[in-house]
Amino acid sequence: MTKHVFITGGVVSSLGKGLTSAAIAMLLHRRGYRIRMQKMDPYLNVDPGTMSPYQHGEVYVTADGAETDLDLGHYERFTGVPCTRASNYTSGRIYGAVIAREREGGYLGKTVQVVPHVTDEIKAAIRALDGPDVDIAITEIGGTAGDIESLPFLEAIRQYRHEVGRTNALFIHLTLVPFIRAAGEMKTKPSQQSVGILRSIGIVPDILICRCERPLTAEHRDKLSLFCDVERNKVIEERDVAHSIYEVPLDLAAQDVDVYVLEMLNLHVRPLDLEDWKDMLSGLTAPDRPAVDIAVVGKYITLRDAYKSVYEALAHAGIGHRAAVQIRMVESEEVERDGAEARLRGVDGILVPGGFGDRGIEGKIQAAGYARTTGTPFLGICLGMQCAVIDFARNVCGWSEAHSTEFNPRTPHPVIDLMAEQRGMTSKGGTMRLGSFPCRLAAGSRAREAYKAEEISERHRHRYEFNNRWEADMAARGLVCSGVCPDRKLVEIVELRDHPWFVGCQFHPEFQSAPLRPHPLFREFVAAALRTRAART
Repeated sequence: MTKHVFITGGVVSSLGKGLTSAAIAMLLHRRGYRIRMQKMDPYLNVDPGTMSPYQHGEVYVTADGAETDLDLGHYERFTGVPCTRASNYTSGRIYGAVIAREREGGYLGKTVQVVPHVTDEIKAAIRALDGPDVDIAITEIGGTAGDIESLPFLEAIRQYRHEVGRTNALFIHLTLVPFIRAAGEMKTKPSQQSVGILRSIGIVPDILICRCERPLTAEHRDKLSLFCDVERNKVIEERDVAHSIYEVPLDLAAQDVDVYVLEMLNLHVRPLDLEDWKDMLSGLTAPDRPAVDIAVVGKYITLRDAYKSVYEALAHAGIGHRAAVQIRMVESEEVERDGAEARLRGVDGILVPGGFGDRGIEGKIQAAGYARTTGTPFLGICLGMQCAVIDFARNVCGWSEAHSTEFNPRTPHPVIDLMAEQRGMTSKGGTMRLGSFPCRLAAGSRAREAYKAEEISERHRHRYEFNNRWEADMAARGLVCSGVCPDRKLVEIVELRDHPWFVGCQFHPEFQSAPLRPHPLFREFVAAALRTRAART
């Protein structure tokens, strides 16, 4: 029988439930248990695919094509266990299924209510993780205890535990113990009140994880244990880490969180080996090589979570080379306003990530052109690749009005065009080219050298593609298509023949990078940046 762990949050949002969930999952996975993870989001959007990055941060795409919450990126990076469409449910998806069933007559004329119909649908979503190949399923409940939106989810997990029994499910509550500087002391009252909200609906946390700036004293632990009805040794301190989020599993392991979880679920406590993780952290916190300066030229720079996986993948590449990666965040509109030289001078590498809409596009195109003309290592991702193609078409091929039909439908040189299957598409949600597709790499290419494979599989999220009509003309001038989807000849990777390292990819390689397994393209991009830094100094 699959065991279940439910993780809730209290007091304030952004405490790091996703990171905590991922860290616990990693420890359980390292102890030999087969893990699956899941995020329940209380908002009414069916998925985050149509939400602004400023509202939600990045959209993480799973291999099976689901547009999901960015926390699923943490799940995969920490555990190495792939997430699927069953790993992220929203209120919109849950209510949509209930309403569709009601319209089909599936409830046989009954009055459809939050309890039991919506909660039954939530429980069915939780059971979607069950199976003979899953030992422990971990479900993170989004939002904060007390939110109206999350109440059906909390009621559903209360019912679920009642149905499967106390040894088959447990509750972990992540809360905040703030330090009041004016008073010079930490306060446990917010956590007591947060747990009180849960207890009022029948949920009593088995483990209390306390986010705090300063260490919990014995008095704090005693008070939290007494008023929250949690065993004292299961009041866990989770202080802000010194260097990296990848320190969190070690902090939790030092306090035996994973041991308590296994004991409460009546599972054997197997050995835990974290030596490779510790070695990875030493490369991150004490690099052997000089730092490289990488400019990320994007449209949503003001919100760091908008490019969360990109930043993590750059960090992973740095770890792989035991070098620090310093990220210079550059708004593409600033490049338009001030010029590429002013904003990008002196960087060791330039990365242009994805995005939608025409705001800041010319700045991204200029950034690609600057990398091309100065010999600066370049990595373009999705829209970043398309901008590199537009720059090359305009400034090398001489097609001054070349553009993407996304931004100029009347361009005489539509070097980037809408995919055939997207024409006539009116619905926005879940209709892009999504998920993993194969790509065949050309012999002798930078991409083939990086991957050391003839065929790869990468995740996509796009509507527009490289227009094959112009491929031969561009190749004759030095921009070669080094990766192609074999089933339909869609161009996946382009690179400059006579350049130290210039690669653009239509897919999102950042989604398959991990701290112990840096993505090949990011790894080689940072390697090229290190060579550029060494040559300069």
